[in-house]
Amino acid sequence: MPTVDVVDLNNQKVGQLELADEVFGADVNEALLYEAVRHYQAGLRAGTHKTKVRSDVAGSGKKLWKQKGTGRARVGSIRSPIWRGGGTVHGPQPRDYSYKLPRKMMLGALRSALSAKVRDGELKIVQAFNFADHKTKNAMGALAKLEAGRTVLVVDNSENRNLGLGVRNLKGVTLLSTRDVNAYHLLGHSSVLLSEAAAQKFSEALAK
Repeated sequence: MPTVDVVDLNNQKVGQLELADEVFGADVNEALLYEAVRHYQAGLRAGTHKTKVRSDVAGSGKKLWKQKGTGRARVGSIRSPIWRGGGTVHGPQPRDYSYKLPRKMMLGALRSALSAKVRDGELKIVQAFNFADHKTKNAMGALAKLEAGRTVLVVDNSENRNLGLGVRNLKGVTLLSTRDVNAYHLLGHSSVLLSEAAAQKFSEALAK
């Protein structure tokens, strides 16, 4: 079982915590991480792209000249795709890019991401995010003491109003609960700060 130090908001060690080996000490499956990140990014795509087909473009539907006798190629509409200003054939249309990823793959990717953060020394356990107030300045000072880095993911399992208000305007800081964390979030931040309660929740929920 990996054992990590538990620190307070002043980055002083206040104890140790044993983490579940199945969750924080698992083998890192890079292929699974790729699939989980790709799945999450696909769900973010708006899919609002659209080209106009011949029924959408402006122009009369009148036959331009008679079928026979002119010596020219037959044509039925000025909105034909082969004409300049006509419709587009096989262009992109609005669609939903999201797809379902098996639950076991999602959980496996989350274990791999957490284990990778522990392995690389980019995960820190904080006893509790007990801020005295909701001022951004104080939240920024606490993250600086914790040596959080330029981009940091803060995970807290409790309804912490002061924490939410304090970090919401900080660039590069993302606050999530344990149920909303994805491998995409873990890999997209240079450091991860878990509250002690959140770490225990991960150990219980993701253990095989």
